[in-house]
Amino acid sequence: MGVVKVSQSFKTKVTPDRMFKALILDSHNLCPQLMFSSIKSIEYLQGNGDAGSLKQLNFTEASPFRYVKHRIDELDKEKWTCKFTMIEGDALMDKLEKIAYDVKFEPYGYGGCVCKISSEYHTKENVEIKEEDIEFGKDRAIGMYEVVEAYLLAHPRAYT
Repeated sequence: MGVVKVSQSFKTKVTPDRMFKALILDSHNLCPQLMFSSIKSIEYLQGNGDAGSLKQLNFTEASPFRYVKHRIDELDKEKWTCKFTMIEGDALMDKLEKIAYDVKFEPYGYGGCVCKISSEYHTKENVEIKEEDIEFGKDRAIGMYEVVEAYLLAHPRAYT
């Protein structure tokens, strides 16, 4: 099994507290509302969002995938960090055992933050993953963050 590590970040004018609440703590409610053309629902299969919880994202027919399951490994509400692992779903493309994510929201400038995402793609035995497969996943993740950012900028009282 090999591991491919990828890091990405982007700056936003939204505070780290609001981004964390919207994207991490309440994503199961907010994301299906904002991204209804691709996310059908997000539900907790076990737990309520704390470390050890399992959640499933169900995608619409318009998406190339049906579902993925995430396990929340660590959650720090005061430091605005979350570690979670994609453990099941067709987004793993029969090439990956799992994808481990480390998400951090750090203060930046006046009232904004930097969202930092580190991903580790754990491939199955004797499997190589293509760069375009990783880029596709990165683009979808950043797209979701940008949609939530736009919502929070348009609704300054949300998640305060």
